[in-house]
Amino acid sequence: MLTKFIKGFTQIKLPFLLLASLSYTAFAAEETSWQRVDISKKASLRGSAVSENSLWVSGSENTVFVSQDGGKTWFDRSVPFEQITDFRDIALFDESTAIVMGAGEGEKSVLYKTNDAGKTWQLLKQNTDAKGFYDSIAFWDEQNGLLLGDPVDGFYVVKKTQDGGKNWQRIAKLKLPALFAKETAFAASGNTIITGENGQAWLATGGYSASVYYSADFGESWERQTVLLFQETETAGSYALALNSKQQAFVLGGDYKERTGEYPNIATYSDYIWQTVDAKQRGLRTAMSCIDAICIATGKTSSDISNDHGVTWQAFDDTTDVEDNRGFYTLASGEDIFLAAGSDGKVAIYQAK
Repeated sequence: MLTKFIKGFTQIKLPFLLLASLSYTAFAAEETSWQRVDISKKASLRGSAVSENSLWVSGSENTVFVSQDGGKTWFDRSVPFEQITDFRDIALFDESTAIVMGAGEGEKSVLYKTNDAGKTWQLLKQNTDAKGFYDSIAFWDEQNGLLLGDPVDGFYVVKKTQDGGKNWQRIAKLKLPALFAKETAFAASGNTIITGENGQAWLATGGYSASVYYSADFGESWERQTVLLFQETETAGSYALALNSKQQAFVLGGDYKERTGEYPNIATYSDYIWQTVDAKQRGLRTAMSCIDAICIATGKTSSDISNDHGVTWQAFDDTTDVEDNRGFYTLASGEDIFLAAGSDGKVAIYQAK
């Protein structure tokens, strides 16, 4: 069965659609509030994407849920593939077209594409390298994108597609910096690699040698930049990247074994260097997204909000949840809505306008 999937595209039809119930629970956070969503599945959700009124989340056990009405109703569009994987990233091109990325050792790392909002899925790519492990995907448009994988042969695996994911070519190793000792990448939230305007791209690394790699030529070559985030353990460092509405880059991190620790957890690129941001050091941050001047950063234990493009921050937590579970793993935004998702099927929406 696996050989069949590896050799080419295989279309899979879902035998049924499961409509998930929606329950909104608003909670006070000074002038703002989240709206909680019940998707009726207790999956660990680490992928999220928004395109106008189309909202998507993904996670463990092949889970994909989709809403086409701004979060009012949700459908189970999980991929019925016999290889169970953890969908930790989503590239969403329009309300019907998306690629989900499965993370895991060897053949558990996969890419699937749908053109009908998840009613059917086609296998685009399955990792055949036993040492391979997909971490994140990012696209400039529907045809051109990047795939980041764990190091093989002393360099990160960065692959590029120019045909919507049908074919991928690895960027030459000599075009990337060699690994530092005890350097790693985390597939925490679908934001380990991101793309920006004019062919820009960034990828984040952690461990004892946290760094950001930067490309200005559509991923064809990369340079290392030093980041002043917490990096005193092998589970620390940079976890995710984001751009604010000014296309200013941010990197987030911490340590998942010390999620509530007090340490530098957000930095931004300014005056040609990475500078730490005073975000109150409230623990590990794994995702950030912005709508105009409003930015939200989050991690499993708590979240922060900024109303000035990420310059200053204040607490923005889900106070209806238990302590140390008041945040989320992943975060995405559209024109006027933030979508967050996390542990045990936790999903929430914040209307920014």
